[in-house]
Amino acid sequence: MSDTHSPAAVRTRAGARVWVLSLGAALGGGLALGVLTNLAQGWLPGGWNQLANSGAVWTVAAFAAGAVLARRPLPVAVAGGLCAEAGLVAGYYGYAEFGRDGMGDLFFPLVWLAMAFVAGPLFGVAGAWWRRGRDRRRRVAGPAALAGVFGMEGLLAAWNLHHASQAWACLAAMVLVPLLLGRTLRERALTLTAAVPLALIAYAVVVIPLMSLSG
Repeated sequence: MSDTHSPAAVRTRAGARVWVLSLGAALGGGLALGVLTNLAQGWLPGGWNQLANSGAVWTVAAFAAGAVLARRPLPVAVAGGLCAEAGLVAGYYGYAEFGRDGMGDLFFPLVWLAMAFVAGPLFGVAGAWWRRGRDRRRRVAGPAALAGVFGMEGLLAAWNLHHASQAWACLAAMVLVPLLLGRTLRERALTLTAAVPLALIAYAVVVIPLMSLSG
């Protein structure tokens, strides 16, 4: 008969509570933000409403989840980022289905959900690296990834979608992320320097093939 009060059992229960509370909070926050972004599309004027449905903006949720959970073991930050992104998709399309005229075809929710399973863990790690990175490379890589995805979306908005307001907002965010998240002047400069090629690589690898297929 196992001893439920042994130190090992107590640690196991404490670890389980950490996982449940952390992932529940990330999922709940993602659901709320998903509903909010759906509503914001109706609130924001003109081309600005596309920012609410921006993949770059959505990655901030996973990055924030990873940063908040950075003191936990890294797998918690990974799962937290995933839950935040999956929650965003569920909240956005759930509100579209039950609060508006319906979400339509399942294709786009499934595409966004698939992207959430990739971007969520990656940006969860990026947030944890920024918050608790043991060396400068990780503290730079995390914000550089976030800034890079804003740069990629700025290029997409400018060159393919011709949404000038969204393009300027995303490109401004690409610059602001390193300035706001860098701890020193050197880290800010390194982060911005790394973000530029990351944005170009992401655009070439992700956006160009997608636009070719849709065209």
